Amino acid sequence: MRPKPLDFSGLKTYSLFERPSKVSVEALAKPLSSGLSFKKFLACLPKELAARDLLEIAKAMAGALRQKRSVIWGFGAHVIKVGLTPVIIDLMRRGFISAVMVNGACMVHDAELAMAGTTSEDVAQALKDGSFGAARETGELLNLAAKEGRDKGLGFALGKLLAEGDYPYKNLSLFASAYELGVPLTVHVAIGTDIVHMHPSADGAAIGEASFYDFRLFCRLVADLEGGVFFLAGSAVLLPEVFLKALTVVRNLGYQVERFTTVNFDFIRQYRPLTNVVNRPTMTGGKGYHITGHHEILIPLLAGALLEEMSHET
Repeated sequence: MRPKPLDFSGLKTYSLFERPSKVSVEALAKPLSSGLSFKKFLACLPKELAARDLLEIAKAMAGALRQKRSVIWGFGAHVIKVGLTPVIIDLMRRGFISAVMVNGACMVHDAELAMAGTTSEDVAQALKDGSFGAARETGELLNLAAKEGRDKGLGFALGKLLAEGDYPYKNLSLFASAYELGVPLTVHVAIGTDIVHMHPSADGAAIGEASFYDFRLFCRLVADLEGGVFFLAGSAVLLPEVFLKALTVVRNLGYQVERFTTVNFDFIRQYRPLTNVVNRPTMTGGKGYHITGHHEILIPLLAGALLEEMSHET
């Protein structure tokens, strides 16, 4: 026998006006107009999901800065390759970034831009004849930085070399700017992942020692993260793992780092940034955010929102 359709006549209903709802007209976007100021543009965004989170992140950063707490930025090389160094340098000059952590590839692209004004070779083409990664000047400079950074750190050593050298675009160098401004910049290297590791000038002991110095320095920075913000962009594995290890080190040593804000920007959702940056570290307090999108759009938006927040009177 065929089953009969269910009878809905006994379904219990309620009034729409008595029901709790997640979206209200106050949260809707406002129409845009030409010539709009950035402040008014932000006010036109809907107060939902990523748009709401972006403004909350800017408020968290501004709040931390006003309370003299740390705002640490970490990112992979793609952030440099899509042209965002000037935006980040500007934030450092304004005192809005307390410290920076990067991977080894950031050294490559930052140094090449400082030296030649260009970077990012055609890997597919160069791989055919084995010339990929063989730029002489890049290898010599970065491996010199490793040797000179044994007792100073890799980030500091490269920044000093670029700042004091005769390089035409060093004003656009993240490393040179950090050195000149006194902003700690740590480099976290995975041996074999960067083109300079295969050059004749590479010294594995020097690279390891200089990067280990930077890891210890980064732990010192994380020890002061209580009430601050850790922002990560474009690192799927390496930097989330470094951050997690640094956090457990400082907690093990007795530092109180329990309530702080974490942020991850990336063009896709990755396991380790979500787990090791957004979720696990904030289980003792604070809040974690993730926004999916392109760095070349999101980071300037965040920078602009932070400038607006910092322009408000306390």
